[in-house]
Formats: sequence, C-alpha cells, structure tokens
Amino acid sequence: MFFFFGGCFFLVALLLFSSILLVKQNPDVEKLSAYECGFNPYEDARSRFEVRFFLVGVLFIVFDLEVAYLLPWVLVFKSSLSFGGYFLMFVFLFILVFAFFFEWWYGALNWE
Repeated sequence: MFFFFGGCFFLVALLLFSSILLVKQNPDVEKLSAYECGFNPYEDARSRFEVRFFLVGVLFIVFDLEVAYLLPWVLVFKSSLSFGGYFLMFVFLFILVFAFFFEWWYGALNWE
C-alpha cells in the first residue's frame, strides 16, 4: 500500500510540474477575473445566501449516502446477512427518511 501511495504521489507531482513547465504561461486580466455566466460579478462572494441552497445540498448528501450504502447491502441481502445487519440497515433507513421529512417540513423542496 505504501508503494501504491508513493506511486500516486509521484504521478501527481510529475503531471503537475510538467504542466507548469510545458504549457505557455500567459496571464491576462480576463483570465484572472471571476467568471459568473458571462458577465461581471456584481456582488461580493461573501454575501448572504438563502438557506434553501444549504438544505438542497443536505438533501443531495442524504440521497447520495442512501445509494452508496444500499447497493452493497442489496448485493449481500440473501447470502450472508445476520439479524444485526438487517436491524442496522433499517435504523439507517429510518434516519434517512427522518432527514427527508425534515427537509420537506422546512420547505427545501418548495421553490417559489
């Protein structure tokens, strides 16, 4: 495993430094400016934003975790799962359903 991480580190360092050395560096004001859909930025990046964006992000994480944990569980569903495996997965699913209803209750799914 040490050799694998060492090889990965070497490959990343090689690609990073070769791109810096081989590519023509041409900094420009337009290249270094912030890009927002083709027009100049009109607000500070540290401005306040709606909580709904945060709630949608949490909702994405909820569904992403659900898929990431359910796929391996389904693959070993009938072969080698004990009662503890069933119980823990249903506790996990209960927490996910609770998170979904929490987001629904606070209106993250309603866009005005």
